[in-house]
Amino acid sequence: MTFTGKYDRQYIGVLAGFIIPLLISSGIWLFSEGNSAPVEYFRRIAEADILTHIISLCVFPNIFLFLLFNRLDMLRATRGVLAITIIWAALVFAVKFLL
Repeated sequence: MTFTGKYDRQYIGVLAGFIIPLLISSGIWLFSEGNSAPVEYFRRIAEADILTHIISLCVFPNIFLFLLFNRLDMLRATRGVLAITIIWAALVFAVKFLL
């Protein structure tokens, strides 16, 4: 079984599409000014009304992951990335318009 065949699973795409934004948000938190605790950091970005901007910025690398899986013809993993990206978009919509 080839590498692409072995990892061409929908749950791999969902997992990668969920973990990549979390890693990006951790990086943003680590390099942000103040080195505050995560709870304090989220309170600050919520008060500044940029929570949706931060979430969108963190989800943006999913586009490259989607294109990579598509290029490697890993269509099931691509479907997983697309599904979790739609869930992230629904979260952004909910935060922006419902909170």
